[in-house]
Parts: sequence; C-alpha cells; structure tokens
Amino acid sequence: MNINPKSTIESGKAILGIEFGSTRIKAVLIDEENKPIAQGSHVWENQLVDGLWTYSIEAIWYGLQDSYADLRKNVKEQYDIEIESLAAIGISAMMHGYMPFNSKQEILVPFRTWRNTNTAEAAATLSKLFVYNIPLRWSISHLYQAVLNHEEHVKDIDFLTTLAGYVHWQITGEKVLGIGDASGMLPIDPETKNYSAEMVQKFDKLIANEGFSWKLTDILPKVLLAGENAGFLTPEGAKKLDVSGHLKPGIPVCPPEGDAGTGMVATNAVKQRTGNVSAGTSSFSMIVLEKDLSKPYEMIDMVTTPDGSLVAMVHCNNCTSDLNAWINLFKEYQELMGIPVDMNELFSKLYNHSLTGQADCGGLLTYNYFSGEPVTGLPEGRPLFLRSANDKFTLANLMRAHLYASVAVLKIGNDILFNEEKIHVDRITGHGGLFKTKGVGQRILAAALNSPISVMETAGEGGAWGIALLAAYLVNNPKKRSLADYLDEQVFAGDSGIEIKPLAEDVKGFNSYIETYKACLPVEEKAVACKK
Repeated sequence: MNINPKSTIESGKAILGIEFGSTRIKAVLIDEENKPIAQGSHVWENQLVDGLWTYSIEAIWYGLQDSYADLRKNVKEQYDIEIESLAAIGISAMMHGYMPFNSKQEILVPFRTWRNTNTAEAAATLSKLFVYNIPLRWSISHLYQAVLNHEEHVKDIDFLTTLAGYVHWQITGEKVLGIGDASGMLPIDPETKNYSAEMVQKFDKLIANEGFSWKLTDILPKVLLAGENAGFLTPEGAKKLDVSGHLKPGIPVCPPEGDAGTGMVATNAVKQRTGNVSAGTSSFSMIVLEKDLSKPYEMIDMVTTPDGSLVAMVHCNNCTSDLNAWINLFKEYQELMGIPVDMNELFSKLYNHSLTGQADCGGLLTYNYFSGEPVTGLPEGRPLFLRSANDKFTLANLMRAHLYASVAVLKIGNDILFNEEKIHVDRITGHGGLFKTKGVGQRILAAALNSPISVMETAGEGGAWGIALLAAYLVNNPKKRSLADYLDEQVFAGDSGIEIKPLAEDVKGFNSYIETYKACLPVEEKAVACKK
C-alpha cells in the first residue's frame, strides 16, 4: 500500500514520537505503515551545577518546543501544510535520575540526571536491604541519598518522577509512567507488573523515623503497560508543545517510556529470548529473560520491556571513543603525507583489514577506558595499549585488538548470563556506530557473545521512532495483539535483518584475548593510580 504522507498529516492520522537524549531531542512523525515521514531536532547539553549534572526546566521546555518547531518546519518544507491534529503522541527520555516536586508542581531541587554518581552510600545500603542490585543512577538511590544527606526538601515531596514522566504529566495532567521507565526508578515485580511491594515496605520502614508525611507509593507515578490509556493532550499541553497554536488538544498519549525501552522496540527485541546491543560512545546490552536470575549481580541491572518482561542489562561506560582516537591518528598521517581523507573509507578499510589479523590479536591488548568502568571496578579510566616484545605487532592485529576492546566489558557482563545463569537467546540485534561498517562490528560482537548477531536497516531510526511505534501500538492495534506480535507482524513484517553467526576460530580467539584482558586489569588499575 502506497500511503501519501501529505494526506496522512492533513487527515490527522500521523503519529508523533519525541525522545529526550543526552545531547539531542528528536521528534519523528510516522505514517500508518510506521514509516518516518518528517522529523525535527534540538541540540542541548547538560550543565554541572553545584557538583551535579542537570538540565534546567527552561532548557527542557525550550528544547521540546524547538524540536517540535523544527518538525513543523520540515513538514512545511516537504508538504506545504501545518500539523493540526495527530492520531497519537509518545514521549520518551533518558531513564533514572531525580525530579521531585511539591504540591504546587514546583521542582524542589534541580533535575539530577542519571549521570550523577553521588549516590554510592544509598545504592549500597538499598542493594543490601533489597537483596537486589540497585545502581547509582536509579531514582530510588537518589531519593535515599537525599534522605541520608538530610536535605530540607525531602519532607515536601508530593511527586517524584523521571524526565519522560515529567513532560508527559505536564502535557496530559497524568502522573503515570511506562513500566520500562518505572523499572529504572524502583524494582518491578514481574508477577504484579508493579513496583515490588516487598521493597516498598522495606523502604518505608527504613525511613519511618524521619517523620515524613508521605509513603513511597504516595509519591511515585502509576505504572502502565504498553498499550494502556495514559491520558490525552490537554489545551495547556498543546500550547506547551506547539507554541504556534496550530496543534489541537484531545490527542491520545501513550505511556511515557525510557530510552532503553524505545531501543528495544526500535530493534524488535521485546520478546523473551531476544536481545539488543547498542554500541557507540558507550554500550549496553538488553537480554529479555524467561525467568528471574538466581541471584543479584553488581554488574547486571534488572529492568523491563515496555510490556513488563524482565530484562538483564549490562551497561558499559566505554565503547568506541578510544577506537576513534586511534583512527584519527591514521587520518593525521594521511594528511601529513598530503593524501585526501575520506573518513568513511578510512573506517571501512581499517575495520575490514582487522579481520585479516589473528583471532587472538597476536597477543596485543588495549583498554579503551576514557572514563571509569563499573563492570570491571575501575573508578576512573586511562586508555592503555599493552604488548610484549614477542607479540605480533601488525596493523591488522592492532585494529582487531581495538575492536575487541570496544565490546570486551560487554562480554564480561554477558558471560555471567550465558555461562553462569545459562540464559538462552534466539536473536540479538546490534545497533549504533560500531555496526556502521558492514559486517565487521557484527562479526566481532558475534565472537564476543558466541551468538548470532543481526543488524536491521531500521535500527538507525532510533528511540524517537521507538516511542512513535509505542504510540501507534496504543491506537492502531484493533486485534489487541501483544506488543511482540504487533512489532513482528505490523512493523517489521518478518524482517529480522542480516544475521552473522559466530565463527569457531573467532570465538576461540576472543576467549583467549579476554582471559589475558582480565589477568592484566591490575595494570589498568595501576595506570589510574599513577597517572593523574
């Protein structure tokens, strides 16, 4: 079916997805076949205020309005029309963090983002109390750290939410959150699809002597599953989104979600026994589980899909930054020799040449730690290249070692899932910059995880497209299919991407590399201690 984008927008059948990323706010308009037909964006940066990373309330609204205005401009340029109405809207944002409000809807302290690591004491106490890994960036860690610090504002909290939850609340009046985003505030019980009642009770008991007028469930958003009613765009909300005044209220808005959930949707990885790996500046893997893990692990975060299935997440702070830095050295050399540089060609040549190197990188070893790496217990990072005189120091081995390093920490975390917990996965989808050179990053990751890796053309559409799909699922699902079936049948229609299976020689080589990598971690620790 050939759908005309102009008539889709004119008839109010287009669907809007907006995602607040850490450096860009992106708006995507999709048609009834879930294809992007227009987009807009706004670039922004977090600020370090009083030692904490934040975005101001003014920056949030200016960014939202500017990304929507950019979308309007794109629609005007392409189709010469205005957006008057929409079939549905979805709001997504980076997860976790801390946004507490009083009863007057005033924020009590500047928004504390997921990036802040001042919550170590709270996270350690709660992990022990809950017998569950509670990461530093989770909202409950931020809340309890504020209690421990005796911060004056805590007694006045009327509502605590995430960035996506805040924007959704302001445009609909509804204090709700999609289950995936909620699972980054406080652990979710997979049976009840709600916050863990046991952990809520333990937390309330922990702070009972503080004398607050609120209990935990009084201040948290209501948890909703994908496809559930999450409210409608209010007249005030329409003005906050579209300052030109063209957009009409009354549009259904789907449950607000976190960026991890929209990434799963955009890669068709919400079904149990599927997973996805995002690999760019940082990396993370999401594996959708059939059952809970046997015990908590400090390097594995437990979250959920937008429809409530448990997900094991391995989050790594470092991925391609050091690899890119080395490639820039070769760019400098080419320029020095007076040779014109095409960066796409340079990446492609070096990536593909790496595959001619030895499977164990000839003994070469690199640590790509631009910043600290919690999975391997490093509080800070020092990029490090390590070799002995007898190692095979060739360009192919050097590049292969850097590619291995970009997913090495990811392997260490996932080895727990596959080797200790015996988790089974049918399909893992890769997306992000590491996979831009066709077939190379895919083959390296397949070797690291000893699992087939797929890459889809649509994975590049990103989280704004993912939340638009969740908005479409709210209004365009007359057969009441599960989210997994809806994505399989309605969105991806059997397209599972291009798959690469692991080669036995690569797997053996990567395993040899990772054993040396783990054995030499004390060298990296010493580098952190010595070079300030």
